[in-house]
Amino acid sequence: MNCKLISVPVEQGQPVPGCALGPEALKGAGLAAALRELGHEVVDLGAVPAPQPRAMPVHRNHLRFLSQVSAWIEATAEMAYAASADGFPIFLGGDHSISAGSVSGLSRRAAEQDRPLFVLWMDAHSDFHTLDSTTSGNLHGVPLAYLCGLPDFEGYFPPLAAPLSQERVCILGLRSVDKAEREALATSPVRVHDMSAIDRKGIGPLLETFLDEVRAANGLLHVSFDVDFLDPQLAPGVGTPVQGGVTFREAHLAMEMLYESGLVTSLDVVELNPTLDERGRTAGLAIELVGSLLGKTIIGKKRAA
Repeated sequence: MNCKLISVPVEQGQPVPGCALGPEALKGAGLAAALRELGHEVVDLGAVPAPQPRAMPVHRNHLRFLSQVSAWIEATAEMAYAASADGFPIFLGGDHSISAGSVSGLSRRAAEQDRPLFVLWMDAHSDFHTLDSTTSGNLHGVPLAYLCGLPDFEGYFPPLAAPLSQERVCILGLRSVDKAEREALATSPVRVHDMSAIDRKGIGPLLETFLDEVRAANGLLHVSFDVDFLDPQLAPGVGTPVQGGVTFREAHLAMEMLYESGLVTSLDVVELNPTLDERGRTAGLAIELVGSLLGKTIIGKKRAA
């Protein structure tokens, strides 16, 4: 597989400094070498060039760095669209606002190929606020709502060439959701599997049902992996930790299943903050999980045909 590493060093979407260093932390911890060891070609495309803030009217809500984050989304979308013409793009964040760009570029490419794009959002948070509903003003909490075509983004975020079909989105590992997000999700066909569902049913059956639908639709699958998907005792290097997250084995099982499905065509790795990490422990675990997603197994398992 031709893996294309794309750094998006953005941290203005959240309040804790440090996650802009995430891409270099992942590279420094050996991401490229780990992928090459699995037999993949790796091309480092470098960082998305830092854009100038976009001109826009003042928003009535208190939104942090709106013009800067919007510019990063636009620039990332263009790079995602170009990189997805061939190969397997891997977007290294930065905070989760980068996915508003990566997924919008990938969705545009999928529409041109007449293939449905599915998204697996592995995250403690739903990121389903609109610009009007967010109370924190932190724009890493809005990308999924934007990608799904919810209102209130017009004139502020770049126009979407191809919004996601909400029934093709699955949030996995949710355990922190605000009231406005809960109300929006209650009327949305977005599939939500919180930690209670994982505890009751197991991560394997929940994920397999979603993968079956991607397979039946001949879909493309993008995985947006937020490091706070994991329990913070395993992965302390995040700015928004939430207790009670996914365990080491649950996370590896999910990644192994994704590899065996043969359906994944692109990946985000976001919200790693090396200034909060403990001797690179979170970066190392993230690389292990990306390795599992791309073929590292205890014994040689075959991928789906």
